[in-house]
Amino acid sequence: MKISTTDHAAAPAATVPTAVPDGHTRRSIVRLLVESGSITVSEIGDRLGLAAAGVRRHLDALIEAGDAESAAAAPWQQAGRGRPARRYRLTSAGRAKLDHAYDDLAAAAMRQLREIGGEDAVRTFARRRIDAILADVRPADSAEDADVEAAAGRLGRALTKAGYVATTTRVGGPIHGVQICQHHCPVSHVAEEFPELCEAERQAMGEVLGTHVQRLATIVNGDYACTTHVPLTQPPSKTASKT
Repeated sequence: MKISTTDHAAAPAATVPTAVPDGHTRRSIVRLLVESGSITVSEIGDRLGLAAAGVRRHLDALIEAGDAESAAAAPWQQAGRGRPARRYRLTSAGRAKLDHAYDDLAAAAMRQLREIGGEDAVRTFARRRIDAILADVRPADSAEDADVEAAAGRLGRALTKAGYVATTTRVGGPIHGVQICQHHCPVSHVAEEFPELCEAERQAMGEVLGTHVQRLATIVNGDYACTTHVPLTQPPSKTASKT
């Protein structure tokens, strides 16, 4: 199930179900599942211009194949009153079909590298790999929030270009900062055996952003995205601003 970034339903909404081949439509739905983590039937329909019945038909096929599953929406995901809409997401099996054609070869090569050069060779390879991906990303100009957030956006775009389907989101409250979510990992199966790949990513992100970053979730550990938290300067408290 290889996802192409060019698979979009271009026909008007009323004609999409008959004008666009099922394979193209299904790949577009799978891409939304990857990017969103979880999504409702109506959200898919709005994004792709599809009728709810058509969306459900594709989701039912993905569920039957073991590639997707449905779950009740969390309280914070409910919009408005009424019964919460069910949300759909990829299963581990569905993710495994995305882009892992060379996993066995890559893992075998990494084992040989470790046997020949030891753990240092694996760490060096992992770091050089992510450095190549982020080579054209301009680091944060300063520790100012705007500069760090802008650099996070540039970093996310570079990761997306490398196949990670990354998004950046500003978060407030006690965890004030930016979260970089990698909704797909093209090397997740290899990273299960070689966590050096994940650690090198975290270190490189921190250096580009000029601050300590923290991994909150990883696909390798069974989460639906690799989420990296980038702290921003805490806004002044109301008490402090009055004094």
